[in-house]
Amino acid sequence: MIADDTYIARRLLLLGEWDAALTALDPEAEPELYAEIAVERWFFRIEGHEEAEKAVAALDPASPTAQLLTGRLAYSRLLFGRGTRADDRAAAEAGYRAAARSGDETMRGWAEYHWAVLLDNIDENPAGALPRYETALEIATRTGDGYFESYIIRHLAPHKEPAERLAMLRRSLHLRAALGARPQAIAAQALLADNLPENDPERAELTRVFRPAAEELRIGWLLQQSGALEES
Repeated sequence: MIADDTYIARRLLLLGEWDAALTALDPEAEPELYAEIAVERWFFRIEGHEEAEKAVAALDPASPTAQLLTGRLAYSRLLFGRGTRADDRAAAEAGYRAAARSGDETMRGWAEYHWAVLLDNIDENPAGALPRYETALEIATRTGDGYFESYIIRHLAPHKEPAERLAMLRRSLHLRAALGARPQAIAAQALLADNLPENDPERAELTRVFRPAAEELRIGWLLQQSGALEES
């Protein structure tokens, strides 16, 4: 039964059905997955932070998963400007640094990736971020993890020349679509649209597609960005 519930929760997570995924799980039987889904829901919807923090607090604080998710929560508070705490910058890096020391190669890759995003988006330090992106990408490609690769190249793309940037953004979108990762695919559509010329028909079509999908899943940060672009 636990294995079936776990499978269902993971499939619902891919679809962006975070509430249903959490309902499908017993948090005591699968505390790490439960916390991961709660953090994902907070990150995409910008709601449910208290529940996410509570789920992370239920984990062994020394576990790599708890360290990574603690870092992600701190980073997201900084990124969204919601409930920011004085130690969030330090807490985010400390969480990623600790998770990166994990003996698990996949965990190390995700920690390096999130650390790079912190340096890139919060510190505006691409020189520090790029080597960590590259380390994460090497792990993703070596292990054949297309889902993970889609995240890394999405963030590497803005640092590339236009032709390579668009190729990376399209590959990120195609990887996510092939894996059925709906929220991530919607975000990839939005970013690709934003990087195409204003008069490009593909941009218009991507915009027509991603906006109603983002509204359906209530992807808070994406709807905020979309509204800001319309106003500008």
